Amino acid sequence: MNTPDQIRFDEPHCGLQRLDARFGGHAYDLHRHETYAVGLTLRGMQVFHYRGTQRASRAGQVMVLHPDEAHDGHAGSTSGFEYRMLYVDPGSITAALGGAPPPFVPDAVADDPALAAVLHEAFCDFPRALEPLAVDAIVERLAEGLGARGDAGKRPARHPTAHRAASRARDFLMADATRAIASRELEDVSGLDRFSLARHFRATFGTSPHRFQVGRRLARARTMIAQGVPLSETAAATGFADQSHLTRHFAARFGLTPGRWAALSRGGA
Repeated sequence: MNTPDQIRFDEPHCGLQRLDARFGGHAYDLHRHETYAVGLTLRGMQVFHYRGTQRASRAGQVMVLHPDEAHDGHAGSTSGFEYRMLYVDPGSITAALGGAPPPFVPDAVADDPALAAVLHEAFCDFPRALEPLAVDAIVERLAEGLGARGDAGKRPARHPTAHRAASRARDFLMADATRAIASRELEDVSGLDRFSLARHFRATFGTSPHRFQVGRRLARARTMIAQGVPLSETAAATGFADQSHLTRHFAARFGLTPGRWAALSRGGA
């Protein structure tokens, strides 16, 4: 029995929209977007016409379609295909690149582990809405990946890392880790725009402001769980929407579920 075609998507937020879809045969007629479309094929093979040739994206490969370029889409085999796509405003990419023109990526399909990792992160809690700092981090990493793949050559060297500004942002996040922080708040604290901050924060601390904040929440949750606090109470106290939201992030960060951590930390098997 064939799995029915399906599309799930969220509303655009701060220049970013997510879509998750599967098709057994024909998917789309010729159309175009005003955004970049950066996608990851999860299963099967997706075939599409783009810039005068037919392209094929197999499981694990990344697609990059430039704004205003016509394309269609259909399955390349009888087993169909599944994929995830990020639609991102080119103006956000320009801002994240410090005002550089939006890069054009000649290779529409490629093996690109860096961009694939961005796609996986963006869909970690889909369709739950992304927090503002998560959007900033995803757009900044997309811009890096598109710039690296672009046809404009090597970008000029950047200025030295703004360690003090990044540290001010980190201190602010540590003091208020359980609340969803707005991008503007960190801009005011650090003196940097949101994309510059994401870049300098990653250069200084090896992660994005959002992942740093989630890590602080999880560290507190781990302690509370070890102390016997119920998971529902722990989730509410550490800024997660509910127990399942906490469980997904906890397992992704620590490699075991909160229940398993509770048993081990209290001497159980």
